[in-house]
Amino acid sequence: MNAKIRELLARSRQIEEDIEQELRQRRTALHADFENRRIRFEQEVLAQQRRFRTGLLAYVLGADWRHAATAPIIYALIVPLLVLDLFLVIYQSTCFPLYGIASVRRRDYLVFDRSHLGYLNLLEKINCAYCSYATGLAAYLREVVGRTEQYWCPIKHARRQFQAHPYYAGFVDYGDAEAYRRGLEALRSELASMGAEKRP
Repeated sequence: MNAKIRELLARSRQIEEDIEQELRQRRTALHADFENRRIRFEQEVLAQQRRFRTGLLAYVLGADWRHAATAPIIYALIVPLLVLDLFLVIYQSTCFPLYGIASVRRRDYLVFDRSHLGYLNLLEKINCAYCSYATGLAAYLREVVGRTEQYWCPIKHARRQFQAHPYYAGFVDYGDAEAYRRGLEALRSELASMGAEKRP
């Protein structure tokens, strides 16, 4: 990777850190605190949040017809998501050790903290848990596939790839056969040196 790209990636990581710092300050301003990986709100904040909660019956009866009509389709997706999740766990636990790739901690990607919000009714909390699972699983899949791609095919595409995983920038340039042959083992070694993480 050339020096300019390395510098741009470092700046990008710094911007991400700055954004996270701002979000942390906002959580503090909203009196949300972490306690053993769980969110805890001060009681007066929680009481204020509950004033904005829509009752379950009013929420269901007031639902837009489009939401009610598409709910079975949305919730049917849980089956392929669960199958994908199972196969990801099996794939990673069998293949990654054989390839020497550090495993991805599944729990780092599946975050279920919206259930602590006092302004959500039961159905909204279920919907939020569903979305959290789906987006977390997508992020977990992206990480597992990104590490796999770095191991097997760390070559950039000829065209721009939108929303590339974090390893993509370190891949060799498209068409650079010498760099590919020279750098493949080094890129594979990086995966092992990430530090073995506990499996989910």
